[in-house]
Amino acid sequence: MNDYLRSHIRTVPDWPVPGVQFRDITPLLQNPRVFRVLIDAFVHRYMEPSLKPDVVAGLDARGFILGAVVAYELNVGFVPIRKKGKLPFTVVEETYELEYGSATVELHTDAVQPGQRVLLIDDLIATGGTMMAGMKLLEKLGATVIEGAAIVDLPELGGSDKLRQAGLALFTLVDFEGH
Repeated sequence: MNDYLRSHIRTVPDWPVPGVQFRDITPLLQNPRVFRVLIDAFVHRYMEPSLKPDVVAGLDARGFILGAVVAYELNVGFVPIRKKGKLPFTVVEETYELEYGSATVELHTDAVQPGQRVLLIDDLIATGGTMMAGMKLLEKLGATVIEGAAIVDLPELGGSDKLRQAGLALFTLVDFEGH
């Protein structure tokens, strides 16, 4: 399955800056059969009672696509973790470093309840900053992040190691060397 999914991920050289090999997941979403295989890989894992979350949190923006569908299939709620300034209610926020700068993400203060088990999902782990910020936001509200999930891991950028060192269990489907 990993090779099947890998074969549907497009590499775009020198985007968004020279030297970056961007791993584009949109071809995974365009083909309904491939999209089903992708979603089923996550759903089957998190149907396991010991891993089933109370809620799925998706990171802006491609984590919304995956997270909402996975939450629906698991029959649990979905909460978005958005870029700063996009949520209309009271928020908590976390600023973090990216591969190419810094950013801030926010979460509604009523998005999760203390003690809820949360699956945190995104499309890709690079430096780990976005997922780390998402985990910190959820923990500020008293939730427990049971696992971080992504389609792609770029291990050479060190994000997955950083996240594991911070105590976050990870599940990824495809590793790509380089960045």
